[in-house]
Amino acid sequence: MDEIEAGKLIIEIGRLLYERSYVVSSDGNVSVRLDENRILATPTQVSKGRMTEDGLAITDLDGNALNDNKASSELAMHLLIYRMRPDINAVCHAHPPHGTAFSVAGLGIDAPILSEVILTLGCVPLTDYGTPSTSELTDSMKPFVEHHNALLMANHGAVAYGADLWQAFDRLETLEHTAKIAILSRALGGANNLPNDAIEKLINIREKAGYLNENARCQSCGYLHEAKISCGLDGNSINKPNSNGKNFSFTREELIELLAQIANSR
Repeated sequence: MDEIEAGKLIIEIGRLLYERSYVVSSDGNVSVRLDENRILATPTQVSKGRMTEDGLAITDLDGNALNDNKASSELAMHLLIYRMRPDINAVCHAHPPHGTAFSVAGLGIDAPILSEVILTLGCVPLTDYGTPSTSELTDSMKPFVEHHNALLMANHGAVAYGADLWQAFDRLETLEHTAKIAILSRALGGANNLPNDAIEKLINIREKAGYLNENARCQSCGYLHEAKISCGLDGNSINKPNSNGKNFSFTREELIELLAQIANSR
């Protein structure tokens, strides 16, 4: 992506994050992959609502500075995502209040309550707590980055990523919107989860639209697929490792039933 164009877009997205209270003070960070070895990123200790294009930092994929501006101390999470996901060209990390409330409460955003979320984002898992700006944080993210497009980090915040910066921001916005609706619905007595046949139809739509790829984790249920199985709900079996490293095999029908049981247990 052109550096000037990317810089203008980072400034615009930064202001949106700040104006929507997804970040306050100098919270959060945003980056764009310019080419194979250059990242344009927000600077450290600067409000996302008051950035300037000449203040943005440029680094390589190892985090080495390529200009005189210092990148955010949390750039490591961006670099991890870029290294693990060649399809990703932009990352947004923020502390949106409702999504962060889920992370503080020790909850992922994985209840099937909104059809649009299943179609466009899928489940958002919660990673273990890791001290910000250390390898603890990136180590806790590694098991999830390849198979999800947004993550909640325990007692920290959220990160979303996409093929471009607008997609990354849209995914973060969807995460926050979903968390807000979930919290409001609980205040009204609890959410009504989508029935399992509706979940099946939505996953089929995702599959036909090409949103589910080989060796991908289902964006609706989170189960890891075998190679050449685009979605575990296609009549084939999929495997999910348990805590002992062993695998359980699920058929399409069993997985749909499992989703329904998870929904009904909430």
